Amino acid sequence: MRRFASLAAAGRELAAQLQEYGGAAETVVVAIATGGVPVGAAVAQQLQLPFELLMIRRLLVPEGAAKPICAVNVAGTLVVDDELSARPATALTGMDHAIGDALAELAQRERAFRAERAATDLERKNVILVDNGIHTGSTMLTSIGALRKLKTRSIVVAVPVADQNTRAAIEAAADRVVCLVWPEKFGHAGMWYHEFVRPTEQEIQKLFTTTQT
Repeated sequence: MRRFASLAAAGRELAAQLQEYGGAAETVVVAIATGGVPVGAAVAQQLQLPFELLMIRRLLVPEGAAKPICAVNVAGTLVVDDELSARPATALTGMDHAIGDALAELAQRERAFRAERAATDLERKNVILVDNGIHTGSTMLTSIGALRKLKTRSIVVAVPVADQNTRAAIEAAADRVVCLVWPEKFGHAGMWYHEFVRPTEQEIQKLFTTTQT
């Protein structure tokens, strides 16, 4: 079984397959927090591209875990699923309060990870969307959907490893997919790394603030 030394090492190897984007204009690397951040930071550093974060907060699962209703913070901009667009400004039910609390938690994560940095406008940008792996595909598909709402020009999904069973769905949703390993039995992301440690809040903030061009 192929295993990567670490998240950062996987990012550097992934960047080697993305050399055509090195220094490209109007191109941004966006990493899915938390596990995708060390991978994405390494890609951005190797390619000398701007670096941004994407954070997801699952809110409801009316159709099961594979199709959650989510709020997504993309590069400092909040994107919510259409089902939540008509949510009342004042909480009326217990569900309204729960959703409000979840959105407040997402906003707190943004402040913790991004500090005071202003949002990045991704409209008409080419986005390289990075994570440490794709298991069910739910997280990646949610992320792609949020980026589409921001009217990005193109989305390249870049991951070190992804479950073969997700390949058709991810390739249909993205403009391009770059993946180093497509196993038929995925297990969990940590299996594909010799050293697999999710970054802390402080480590994410440091990677984000120091990985800039």
